[in-house]
Amino acid sequence: MTAFTDLELAYLRAERTDGGPGLSWRRRLARLATVGPDGMPHVTPVGWSLDRDATAIEIGGADLLRSKKFRDVLQTGRAAVVIDDVLPPWQPRGIEIRGRAEAIPGGRPRIRIRPVRIVSWGLEADARSRYARDVA
Repeated sequence: MTAFTDLELAYLRAERTDGGPGLSWRRRLARLATVGPDGMPHVTPVGWSLDRDATAIEIGGADLLRSKKFRDVLQTGRAAVVIDDVLPPWQPRGIEIRGRAEAIPGGRPRIRIRPVRIVSWGLEADARSRYARDVA
């Protein structure tokens, strides 16, 4: 069972087309936050996907196994990710997912984040809407 609301799932799965054929895009860039052994935060842009069951966010990338983010997740088992965008003229919207993270090696290395806390904003007609909840 997914921890995401219907609005959040619609946002994560949405495609948008602007101005005609060939100009569709999907929100595929996010920011991943981890904490290193020295306690310092580390934030980096990453590609992401929603897993098949819509229960977790998966992060991939080139040389992921050798990355600081992968090592941080191996050590702490925690991470947060923000997926967002801005509609004109200035309507920020997005989702922050904090949770338990696992560093998965193998043929398709990835970091999987299962939500513990979800914060979403601007997903409704009232662009000022903000919702935060613990889900674990």
